Amino acid sequence: MVHAFLPYAAASLIPVLLLGVALALGYRAQARANGIARAQSQAHLLAQTAIEPILDGTPLGVALPNQEQMNLQRVVGQAVTAGSILRLRLRNLDGTVVYSDDGSGFSELPDDEALDAAHGQVIARLTRLGTDANDRGQPGVPAVEVYEPLVAGAPPQRVGVLELYLPYQPIEKDIAAGLRTTYHNLAIGLVALYLTLLVITASVTRRLRTEVARNAYQARHDTLTGLPNRAAFQRSGEAAIARAVSRRLGVRREGTTAVAVIDLDRFKAVNDTLGPRNGDVLLRRIAERLASHTRKGDTVARLGGDEFGLLLRDTADPHDALCRIRGLIESELDVAGIPLAVEASIGYAVTPDDAATIEELLQYADVAVHHAKARHLGVVRYHPSQNHYDAASLSLISEFRRAVTDNQLVLHYQPKAKLSDGAVEAIEALVRWHHPARGLLYPDAFVPLVEQTDLIDDLTRWVLRHALEDLATIGDPHLAVAVNISARNLSRHTFAADVKAAVHRAGIEPHRLVLELTETALLFDPTRAHDVFTDLTSYGIRVSIDDFGRGQTSLGYLSALPLSEIKIDRTFVRDMVTNAAHAAIVRSVLELGHNLGLIVVAEGVETAEVGDELRESGCDVAQGYWFARPMPLVDLRRWLAGSDRGDFSLAQL
Repeated sequence: MVHAFLPYAAASLIPVLLLGVALALGYRAQARANGIARAQSQAHLLAQTAIEPILDGTPLGVALPNQEQMNLQRVVGQAVTAGSILRLRLRNLDGTVVYSDDGSGFSELPDDEALDAAHGQVIARLTRLGTDANDRGQPGVPAVEVYEPLVAGAPPQRVGVLELYLPYQPIEKDIAAGLRTTYHNLAIGLVALYLTLLVITASVTRRLRTEVARNAYQARHDTLTGLPNRAAFQRSGEAAIARAVSRRLGVRREGTTAVAVIDLDRFKAVNDTLGPRNGDVLLRRIAERLASHTRKGDTVARLGGDEFGLLLRDTADPHDALCRIRGLIESELDVAGIPLAVEASIGYAVTPDDAATIEELLQYADVAVHHAKARHLGVVRYHPSQNHYDAASLSLISEFRRAVTDNQLVLHYQPKAKLSDGAVEAIEALVRWHHPARGLLYPDAFVPLVEQTDLIDDLTRWVLRHALEDLATIGDPHLAVAVNISARNLSRHTFAADVKAAVHRAGIEPHRLVLELTETALLFDPTRAHDVFTDLTSYGIRVSIDDFGRGQTSLGYLSALPLSEIKIDRTFVRDMVTNAAHAAIVRSVLELGHNLGLIVVAEGVETAEVGDELRESGCDVAQGYWFARPMPLVDLRRWLAGSDRGDFSLAQL
């Protein structure tokens, strides 16, 4: 600490020394000015008391009368002899010397100072005797040269100029004595100032060091939990990767290095129910658990929100270790007197198999945790198939906004037919993208990417508007159109109002619009879905659950939602003739849907055998290649106008 303080002490000394030098020079200059002013006062007193009373009040001529010379000699002689005056001269108003106690100056040209004094100025300066331009010989002693206007007569008027040289040595001696006292006091003051500065500097330095240490800590740690933050986590990851690389080069392997991202499931529900303060308490408790059960050498950090990062070094089985950590997180804890069991999703990536940099490992772990969260898989290792965000995909997203505004999107329609009589009861709008460079792109190529951005709202608005406009042109008042929506659409507070406005603009009956939402998307926010669907169904719009059977929808949610139909996922329909388990699932969904008063639609119907099986099982509506492929609007009109669609065989297509 002492060594660290020395530079501050030295830095404080420099301005104090500079201040001392500046003040000393200033005091010296001021003392000299005061000395000259004192000499000027003496000259003025001499002029008033000794010189001007002798004069008769008329301007001095070329020479001074004898009587006045004698009087002056009598007054001045004693002072000159005593050394209190070095030289005295009188000049007339033209600057010519008319009297000189030592006989000098009569032949000199008038001085500028004398002419200035003749006009009323008082001039005093420090010089040496015998250094005027007209003087000869060596300079004399230091003196104060004063030019004082002489005033006499009644009324008073300027009659001449007094040129007086006073010895400076007595004045200088007094100045030196005064300066010694001043310098002594100045030194004491500066020392006191320096000591004060040292105390202040020491205090400020201590506070600065404390503040720097605090800022450095805060720059590396999360303020809520005290865990390392994302930046510190990345630095630890870089060090761990470098260590792992050096070990591999030395052919020494003790295990893998894994980077995991932990995301708390339904943390928003805790925040909304118990309040943000208790949400913070929960995060701190989870952080304490993770920190207390982390091995030496591993790193746990808060990455932001309800996400934590975990760096596992030299781990033989990262998946097993992360499963244990997930179990630790999910063990019950008490928040605000309420026992909570928080679930978590964990995604991880391993170096060097998955990635070689901490940035890539974090990115891939983040992809894996979203995959785990969406599919309720708990702990998931990254696989390239999970990553929809490669450079090409990101480029596609950047081009999509232009696709909407430039009308590069088109709609194809796939009919949905009643199995009882083959009547077409609805058409499903399926979007395609005529990409200028990649050709026709199907939804799987861009919709999952768009769903992760606000562009999904633009896409849904576009599909909804064009589907309703196309439906209005078909002319069948009984035909409905189904439009797929995203869970992200439901989070927009104006969604229901926007849908109703679109229906009104199209001029169709509300019941002719069916909104389809996947079962997995429904789990995103069931409460919000209930509120939005209730609003829409009260207006007359119908709601359908798509891909039913793939997710884990609570039957409580299903019974509470204002639904019109459910669509059995094609996975179970396609092979139900040969797969007894899938056939049993289809029959169970049919019974469930009918008991709830819902229309049941089977999608992915590709063969007559499947169609017959569904008809016999009591399925209401079929959709699939057996009946019709998706087609542009112009082909749909022609298809709908055809009278022979037979037994829905593929040969009709």
